[in-house]
Amino acid sequence: MNKILRLITTSFFIAIVISGCSSKKNSKPKVADKPPVGLYQDASLALESANFEKASEILEALDSRYPFGPHSDQVQLDLIYTYYKRNEMALALANIDKFIRLNPTHKDLDYVYYMRGLTNLTVDDQFFQNLFGVDRFNRDQSYSRRAFQDFNHVLKYYPKSEFAKDAQQRMVYIKDRVARYEVAVAEWYIKREAYIAAINRSKIILNNYPDTRSVKDALEIMIQGYDELGLEEPKKNALSVLKLNYPDSRVVRRNESFSLFNW
Repeated sequence: MNKILRLITTSFFIAIVISGCSSKKNSKPKVADKPPVGLYQDASLALESANFEKASEILEALDSRYPFGPHSDQVQLDLIYTYYKRNEMALALANIDKFIRLNPTHKDLDYVYYMRGLTNLTVDDQFFQNLFGVDRFNRDQSYSRRAFQDFNHVLKYYPKSEFAKDAQQRMVYIKDRVARYEVAVAEWYIKREAYIAAINRSKIILNNYPDTRSVKDALEIMIQGYDELGLEEPKKNALSVLKLNYPDSRVVRRNESFSLFNW
């Protein structure tokens, strides 16, 4: 009797599973079966209403069903935007690189490079930084550097682009951020008494980011490094530059006080 009950129960569950699979196969797809023009209109409406999840579903279906349709290029551009808005940065970057590779002379490449810059910059911004205002400048800045190159590409090759002005402003922000990262690394070397490495890192700031606020910090680190190594001449030169540009620096005041005391 128990065997019969187990057999009936097993058969019942198998029937449910089969029924479920069958219903999935027979269920209608999320995206309606329409001509490409109709589907693109639906996607455009979803984009206008900021329904990016729905827009990406329609655009993906459109791309899959009609890869060479009348809106194929625009579908790819819209997909890049929807992935970015949905925080799907890996998909956005993959589609951007694919678009650039397949359309090296496209009229909208300024937009594509600009979007790649925005995407790379967003990848570098951790979620809790935006949520809680935590400054993450001391983390690896590789994506920020890539974003800088993308924005610079827009300025260099598309100076009249509508995205050029914003790209330039973002480059200023990135330069300041990367320079502060270099300062953090130099300070890390100082704490570990790796003074030559700290000096070299500071030189990177002076050479590559001379128009950022981090120059003052870099000069102060260099002076400390030279002082620890007993290198008076380069220390004196760095101190002169610091005094000329930042006369209120604590390092300048300390050295002046020390000189007066010794006099």
